[in-house]
Amino acid sequence: MIRTAIIGASGYTGLELLKLLARHPHAQISALVSRQTERTPISTVHPSLTGVIDLPLENLTPVQIAERAECVFSCLPHAASAEMCAQLLPLGVKVIDLSADYRLRDADVYQQWYAHKHPDPTRLKTAVYGLPELYREQIRGATLVANPGCYPTSAALALAPLLKAGMIAPEPIVIDSKSGVSGAGRDPKPHLHYPEANENFSAYGVGSHRHMPEIDQTLSDFSPQPVAVVFTPHLVPMTRGILSTCYAEPTRDVSTDELNATLRKFYEHEPFVHVTDQLPTVRDVAYTNRCHLAARRVRGHVLVVSVIDNLIKGAAGAAVQNFNLLYGWPETTALSP
Repeated sequence: MIRTAIIGASGYTGLELLKLLARHPHAQISALVSRQTERTPISTVHPSLTGVIDLPLENLTPVQIAERAECVFSCLPHAASAEMCAQLLPLGVKVIDLSADYRLRDADVYQQWYAHKHPDPTRLKTAVYGLPELYREQIRGATLVANPGCYPTSAALALAPLLKAGMIAPEPIVIDSKSGVSGAGRDPKPHLHYPEANENFSAYGVGSHRHMPEIDQTLSDFSPQPVAVVFTPHLVPMTRGILSTCYAEPTRDVSTDELNATLRKFYEHEPFVHVTDQLPTVRDVAYTNRCHLAARRVRGHVLVVSVIDNLIKGAAGAAVQNFNLLYGWPETTALSP
């Protein structure tokens, strides 16, 4: 059994992570850490865990966390997570960081998009980007895994195989994404109140969303030229899920069948990514670690629709998939394919 700790267990991602780890045959949840609450039963914060996990939330130091855990999942906000990880890693623990702190490899790019200096810049080059379908071999031997963002997961899984096959051009690529309100976290914000979000539909972060450079970086790894996408996220009145519609230009005359055949070939051995004949919907993948994809050729353009559950494949499920890779278990362990 691997002793695990979750830092920031009181949020939505923390809850999903706890539910997954509670049924993991090789994981022992040994510490739940919160900066704001001390000695509060986790079932008080997440009543659905009553009778499942009886541990309290505790305000532990890095040394205390390392004494209890061999692998730590950090669900803290950016900057705060890197500060904690920088203290944990020298203590010999493995870290799966679910914040944005280690996703970008360039500290200057991080500062540009997050408006402050990186707290732990020396580890940016050694952190492994934790999207298993694209970076599996690097993840296996990692000590620090940067769990991907939810939007970048949906976009990268849709477009990376087509870029690698040379079927679409690096530019222009337009990614139009819609997400449920849980993607904004548990802390209350005015635009997320029910009267504001219900029966509403809005774009946000236009030209400034912090997932844009992460998408660029990942897609550039699979392209002969750097990729710079136009990414626009939207808030839709549902609790969970992401649907991304990705538009690109073909490099040659390709058909819908060829596009889908390329995606199927790329993911033929992947338990969680499926190419569907019909256009996928968010409901198809809700509460799972799956991603469904479908490509179309439309009036000379390439279109790929991608759907994931933002809290599972876009966060907690990917973290558990990475956990399984780190310790050599089947990636489907605790995750229903």
